[in-house]
Amino acid sequence: MVVVKKVSAKHILDSRREKTIFVSVYTNMGKFSASSPTGKSTGKYEVKSYKKNLEKDIETLKKFRDYFSDDIIDDFSDLRRIEDIVDGHIGANSLFALESAVLKALAMEKKKQIWQLINPNILKSTGKFPRIVGNCVGGGKHSQGKKSDFQEFLLIPKTNSVKNAFEINKKAKRDVSYLLREKDEKFENKRNYEDAWETSLNEKEILDVLKNLRVPLGVDVAASGFYGRRKYHYQNPMLQRTKEEQISYISNLIRNFKLSYIEDPFDEEDFEGFAKLLRKFPDTLIVGDDLTTTNIKRLGKAIEMKSINAIIVKPNQNGSLLGVAKVCELAKKKDIKIIFSHRSGETEENILADLAFGFQAEFFKSGITGKEREAKIRRLIEIGRRLK
Repeated sequence: MVVVKKVSAKHILDSRREKTIFVSVYTNMGKFSASSPTGKSTGKYEVKSYKKNLEKDIETLKKFRDYFSDDIIDDFSDLRRIEDIVDGHIGANSLFALESAVLKALAMEKKKQIWQLINPNILKSTGKFPRIVGNCVGGGKHSQGKKSDFQEFLLIPKTNSVKNAFEINKKAKRDVSYLLREKDEKFENKRNYEDAWETSLNEKEILDVLKNLRVPLGVDVAASGFYGRRKYHYQNPMLQRTKEEQISYISNLIRNFKLSYIEDPFDEEDFEGFAKLLRKFPDTLIVGDDLTTTNIKRLGKAIEMKSINAIIVKPNQNGSLLGVAKVCELAKKKDIKIIFSHRSGETEENILADLAFGFQAEFFKSGITGKEREAKIRRLIEIGRRLK
C-alpha cells in the first residue's frame, strides 16, 4: 500500500516554453513526480486546466499537503480517495499530474509497471500495441505565418510494431522536408509547436506532397478553430464554406487522397455533420476531439447520434484518470476506436504510453520528432521489450 505523506507543486516550462504544473508526492515509498502537458487548441467542453490559474493550484496543493496521510492507496480504483479530497479545488492539469505521481509510487510499491495497475489482465499473448499516428506537417493554431487552415497532417504506418512505425515516420518526415522545399519556395525547415514542418502550402497542396510517401494519411482539421457565424472561414486561400460545402469538401479530400483518418472535420457542436460524414465513409476513422473532449457525456451523445467511430483521449482534458477509464470503457463497449494523444505543449512525462497500453488503445498520436514526443514513443517501445 502507498501512504501519501505530503504533496508539493511548482511550475516548469513545456515545449512551447509556457508554464505548466509539476507535482511531487512524498510517500512511504519515497518521492515521485509527474507533470501535465498543456493544450493550445482546446475544446469548449474540456475541464478547466486550473481552478483559477496555475499559481493558485500550486498554492492549493501545498495547503493540502497534510490531508492525504490517512488515505491508503492500494490499487488503481483507490485514486477515488485522492479525488474526494481535492474535488472542486484544483483543475484538470493539476489532478492529472497528482494522480500520475501517485500511480508511480504505487507501481514501485507493487513492483509492477503502471500499465499493469490499470489492466492486470494483459498477458504477452493478449497485449496489443497501438498504431502510431505521427504529426508530420502542421498548420492551424499550432503554426505561424502563412499556413494551412488544417492543424495537422498525419502519417499512420500500417504496422503494430511501435519501433518500426517510429522509424518509418522519421524517414518519411525527412523525405517530406525535401519535397516541401521543391513545392514551397518559402519553406525554411522551420518546425511548429509539435515539431512538425511549417509550410505556406494549403491543405490540398500538402496532401499532394504527402501522397507520394506510400504511408496511410490522416488530418486533424480542428474545424472549430476557423468556424463562426455558421460558416468555415478559410484563410489559405481566403474563402468561406457553408456546412454543406464543408461536408462536400472533406468528402472530396477523403476520396482524392485516400485519407484513412479525419479528426474534427466540423465544429464542436455539429454532431449531425460528423454523423453524415460517417455514413458516407464508414471505413474511414471519423474522430472526435473537440467534439468529445474526453468527456463521457459528450461521448455518449456522439454514440447516440452515430457521429464518430473513433475518439481522441487526452487525459488532462478530463483530469481524473478514473474518468478517463470510464470513457475508455464506454468506447470499447460501443466499438469506438481509442486514440491516446499528446498536447501541443508537452513535457518529457511519458506516462501517456502506459495509459495507452493499459487501456489497450488502438492508436497513439504523438509527434514524430522532438524530445518530449519521442519520450512517449520510446516508453511504448520499452514496454514492448519488457513483454518479450
